[in-house]
Amino acid sequence: MKKEFSKQWKASKQPRKQRKYLAKAPLHIKGKLISSHLSKELRDKHKTRNVTLKKGDTVKIMRGKFAGKSGKISEVKTKYSKIYVDGITTQKSDGSKVKVALRSSNLLITALNLDDKKRAAKLGTQVEIKKAEKKENNKKIDDKTKEVKKPKSADILEEKKK
Repeated sequence: MKKEFSKQWKASKQPRKQRKYLAKAPLHIKGKLISSHLSKELRDKHKTRNVTLKKGDTVKIMRGKFAGKSGKISEVKTKYSKIYVDGITTQKSDGSKVKVALRSSNLLITALNLDDKKRAAKLGTQVEIKKAEKKENNKKIDDKTKEVKKPKSADILEEKKK
């Protein structure tokens, strides 16, 4: 493997080469690699096994000193492939508290942040969001005008008859 990052590199059994591949990867590839498994309920709902982590997701820590604890993701550092979770801190020798950096492989997603429309569409919840938006729009129209507007196609047919 060369010193620079290479897409042509296939694989290696050697951990040092695997670490080097991850460390030298550009940010657009590192972002895709920061993913974690979904809980069983979410897996059944979205029909996918893992999702890239984003700020606002609720995760459960599965490995390490903080195993079993859960919280919302407060920060994702793509450059270092580290995740920071609210409430997961350690105390330094001077008494100050510091957030603990976690690896994405040690986390389990228990609740997703679907504020991002692209992410929601990718997970297949786009239909639910569109239905909710249509209901809201219909309520606004009814409240303002108290009457339903005719579709444009009906106007065109009337003009052709004349």
